[in-house]
Amino acid sequence: MNGRMAASSNRVMLGPLVAAIDQGTSSTRFLVFNAKTAELLSHHQVEIKQSFPKEGWVEEDPKEILQSVYECMERTCEKMTQLNIDISNIKAIGVTNQRETTLVWDNETGEPLYSAIVWLDLRTQSTVERLINKTPGRNKNHLKHKTGLPISTYFSAVKLRWLMDNVTEVQEAVRSHRAMFGTVDSWLIWCLTGGKSGGVHCTDVTNASRTMLFNIHTMDWDPELCKYFDIPMEILPKVRSSSEIYGLMKICSSLKSGALTGVPISGCLGDQSAALVGQMCFQDGQAKNTYGTGCFLLRNTGSKPVMSDHGLLTTVAYKLGRDTPACYALEGSVAIAGAVVRWLKDNLGIVQCSTEIEKLAAAVGTSYGCYFVPAFSGLYAPYWEPSARGIICGLTQFTNRSHLSFAALEAVCFQTREILDAMNQDSGIPLTQLQVDGGMTSNRLLMQLQADILCIPVVKPSMPETTALGAAMAAGAAEGVSVWSLKPEDLSAVTSEKFEPQINPEESEFRYARWKKAVQKAMDWETTECISNGNGETSIFSSAPLGFYILGSMFMLIGAKYIAAGRHY
Repeated sequence: MNGRMAASSNRVMLGPLVAAIDQGTSSTRFLVFNAKTAELLSHHQVEIKQSFPKEGWVEEDPKEILQSVYECMERTCEKMTQLNIDISNIKAIGVTNQRETTLVWDNETGEPLYSAIVWLDLRTQSTVERLINKTPGRNKNHLKHKTGLPISTYFSAVKLRWLMDNVTEVQEAVRSHRAMFGTVDSWLIWCLTGGKSGGVHCTDVTNASRTMLFNIHTMDWDPELCKYFDIPMEILPKVRSSSEIYGLMKICSSLKSGALTGVPISGCLGDQSAALVGQMCFQDGQAKNTYGTGCFLLRNTGSKPVMSDHGLLTTVAYKLGRDTPACYALEGSVAIAGAVVRWLKDNLGIVQCSTEIEKLAAAVGTSYGCYFVPAFSGLYAPYWEPSARGIICGLTQFTNRSHLSFAALEAVCFQTREILDAMNQDSGIPLTQLQVDGGMTSNRLLMQLQADILCIPVVKPSMPETTALGAAMAAGAAEGVSVWSLKPEDLSAVTSEKFEPQINPEESEFRYARWKKAVQKAMDWETTECISNGNGETSIFSSAPLGFYILGSMFMLIGAKYIAAGRHY
């Protein structure tokens, strides 16, 4: 009885709560925070299936993504009820999402017209080459002055172009004015605010800035960019700030999560921008690195976009309110970070679970000269080289799975080092410490390795859910909600753990130089000219070495047959 009374009085003390939907590449989460203390009160997580229908293709099911959000909401509301926390205290919901992943759906039926094409998908390589071929001087940075981005398979416009070129349902929906394009945030907000019955079709400036259709200076869709990609502007969502009320939740009232009906969705940030906000990097020069499926290092550059001379992206960091100025960031993107652990587990069976890699790597404490470049989706920053492919080199008979595990973790750190070097060159002011977050930061060996390879301290917050926290902060601070203050003096102090470098800089430089040598070996593995089989697919002969090998093998077999036949006579 006393326990229940204490819980009840505790419930009253909590004050306003803010929730966040964190829809990432490999999982979905729903998290609830105390708006006054930033404390995480409850959450639930659901894994998302990825499918790889062809080499280089990565897809997810839009309906599964939506269902995972509903399931996370429902389970979290159940957990909160068990904790005697009043769900009706949730005053706002923020959305943060995997960026660049591209969806098209039918505004009349509400049905997706194809799978979601995930950001690291490579099917658009021939589309990218076709676009680059029509630019003056075949310059992949032809649109950078408006977008801050190179023409790459990474961004949404080329994925949308592929869908419009190759999927009949999408073509028909575009012709009959039923098609809606969006990144994951747009799909979720549209569905959660009513879908085909009046759902709000919008996105925020951070997600829009990753499409290649958005002008980062005018802060709106650009007619010239849309014309360049031949994309009709009517299918695009309305661009809003990262912190304002977009619409109200509509959820089946028979469910526990039905208590969220009518709660405003008032925050929206692409996941990397959300982590920047959650890490409270509001000052020009502050930076954070997120270790998820990929790795993303963002440095706040203030109210003016800074163009990179060293292969980094210029992106919108956040715009926290309709009438507030936008802040920009320099970003270095690595396609494969946590995904390399998943690959070792799912494809090679080297580890049974993600946590095992730390034990294996720690057991040897060295890669023993083995270097791993996980260029499964080409190389992103600072190279932007889609023809690169994964490579493991320096193998000897002594090399075992523990050395390979260590090399995989080192690869994540080396890729971060490359980006940090580029960022220091662009800004002229070297970073003195790196703030980190994301799922992989629970790997203490990785964090120590990162400090050793960067030769600067790595600082990890004790509450790792900074991406969701950033979305909650934006939602709670929105005009009309105003339960979360973003004034520096009101922000909760973040407790953190610091990893100091423990090896001498000469050893770090030696290992880094060997890594760079391995990267050069991974380059230009695929030929730049893709040979299509007419179905928008690339044939095996798109790899010249493989093509010559197959043709050579065929001629040798035919020759051998005739020689053998000659001997019989």
